[in-house]
Amino acid sequence: MSLETRIMEDIKSAMLSKDTLRLEVCRSIKSAILLLKTGRDSEDLTEEKEIEILQKLLKQRQDSAKIYLEQKRLDLAKHEEGQARIISSYLPTPYSHKELEELIDLLMVELNINSMKDMGRLIASAISRAKGRSDGKTISTIVKKKLTPPS
Repeated sequence: MSLETRIMEDIKSAMLSKDTLRLEVCRSIKSAILLLKTGRDSEDLTEEKEIEILQKLLKQRQDSAKIYLEQKRLDLAKHEEGQARIISSYLPTPYSHKELEELIDLLMVELNINSMKDMGRLIASAISRAKGRSDGKTISTIVKKKLTPPS
């Protein structure tokens, strides 16, 4: 089932159950999908694009929650965190730290990478292979740790 179809069904069920938070999140996802489909550079909605949209929305909510916490607006931060939880439920199951390390080890062998000068290539490969199951920051941290020689 495509993300768009799933969102439409979830909007209906959220309206029936009067779940305002889920309804608000589903409508924002639907809006982002429509913007992509009807924009100047309108594109087909592939699974990668769906994941990209969801990751962007998730990051926006997480950043907003962080700002609200810094400003001591706990009510707004809680609302943003609730939205982030709902958005993340539409994303694929994230890799555990161990699974991510194993993926990076595998890529290091496949691409014959063993120095810091190839770090960018390894990070790009890991991000494309993870496809929404991990964020770039986590991947970058693990890659740096693996490529940095022990002191």
